[in-house]
Amino acid sequence: MQRTAVITGASRGLGEVISTYLARSGYDLVVTARRAEPLEELANRLRKHTRVIAIAGDVADAPHRRDVVGAARELGGLDVLVNNASELGPSPMPKLAEYPLDELRHVFDVNVVGPVALVQEALPLLRRRRGLVVNITSDAAVGAYEAWGGYGSSKAALELASRTFAAELRDDGIAVVTVDPGDMRTEMHQAAFPGEDISDRPLPETTMPFWAWLFAADPMGVTGRRFQAQGDRWELAS
Repeated sequence: MQRTAVITGASRGLGEVISTYLARSGYDLVVTARRAEPLEELANRLRKHTRVIAIAGDVADAPHRRDVVGAARELGGLDVLVNNASELGPSPMPKLAEYPLDELRHVFDVNVVGPVALVQEALPLLRRRRGLVVNITSDAAVGAYEAWGGYGSSKAALELASRTFAAELRDDGIAVVTVDPGDMRTEMHQAAFPGEDISDRPLPETTMPFWAWLFAADPMGVTGRRFQAQGDRWELAS
């Protein structure tokens, strides 16, 4: 049976790395991101390896989520859902006590409501294939770093939602994990440190050994767990 994966935030950085790995591993792909041009460029590169449907849009928008799941259905089903799309919030990042509430709502819409809603939308397909959901988190979810309160609290909420999904969906054969990819040299990380040199951070490709391990693992053997994609020890205490 041909496997299919959905990756959000796929056009650059970590999303591009995961999409490339899965395409080369033989998965059909639905890739999505907000910016259409780089997304289509990625899709064209990956079409050398597999079938790819690219749909530009925002995971915070319900019609877009329906289109993404509909594309997976068109490809035959859904085995892996990677909720990688994230919203950092304002840059420079404000302290939580001064955070504009409309911006905070948007951060939560993208980082929490979007992934939860996408899992809900995709549940019939995930049940059929006993699929794996991968939610991308951050050490900011547990670090309480100054000025990271908006982004970090959204990722903390996503982690709790992920553990709850893992418990609720176990009997359906659906596995849910969270992955902290670590500091990386990406566009979003640069936005978190405007004007600073982040060239000492590793490129997202450094996480490739982890993804090779995760996607080969028994999903029900890892469900409910929290991982870090860099370092010698991948699993972290929740």
